[in-house]
Amino acid sequence: MVVQRHYVVTGRVQGVWFRASARQEGQRLGLLGWVRNRPDGSVEAMAQGETGAVESLEEWLHRGPELARVDGVEVREVSVDPGLGPFCVR
Repeated sequence: MVVQRHYVVTGRVQGVWFRASARQEGQRLGLLGWVRNRPDGSVEAMAQGETGAVESLEEWLHRGPELARVDGVEVREVSVDPGLGPFCVR
């Protein structure tokens, strides 16, 4: 089943290769979507794909790359967008 979820990740998540690492993980999992920095210091992501793959990315977002410190991950289920492209950094 294809699902789409929106994430906001807080903590020390900018300047620690979070976006690039998330892009690699999303691409490895075969997901569609994107990841970007937000002005408030958090990172925002949108992921679409098979439920198991999206959940794998979600688990990764709770850890992040080695230099990151994830304090929280806000998760919201959203409607599937047929226009999403390959997982990228915005």
